[in-house]
Amino acid sequence: MSGYAYVTAEGLKKLRAEVEQLERIERPSISRQIGEAIDKGDLSENAEYDAAKEAQGLLEAKISRLRGILANSRIIDETKIDTSKVQMMNKVTIKNQKNGAVMTYTLVSETEADFKQGKLSINTPIAKGLMGKLVGDVVEIQVPNGLIPFEIVDISL
Repeated sequence: MSGYAYVTAEGLKKLRAEVEQLERIERPSISRQIGEAIDKGDLSENAEYDAAKEAQGLLEAKISRLRGILANSRIIDETKIDTSKVQMMNKVTIKNQKNGAVMTYTLVSETEADFKQGKLSINTPIAKGLMGKLVGDVVEIQVPNGLIPFEIVDISL
């Protein structure tokens, strides 16, 4: 994994809890499933064994990916966040210039993104287009529906 993953202290805590859940609960569960499938006999025609082995591979890949993120995580000091221009951890209110819709998003790391809670990954086209801009700036951002102009209405914490 290249680069750093910037996260909040809360985000890092959740990430660690997820890795622990996967390692302490999910991993043993899949191992038991594999053991039970082996006990049933002929592995060459055992769909349960194949499914359990595939689930194990996916789980191990996920654990490895999350451990990589943890190893490269840097905690953001939320007390030093500037609101003069758009940056990570800012709450940004934008207005769609085409239809007048006003939206507010908090720009967060990929691991903390949750669109339903208004937490937008900094890797999305909208967030990338807003980074470094000031209140009052109008930014044209390419989204799946085309090029849309957004006005930055407010930047806060």
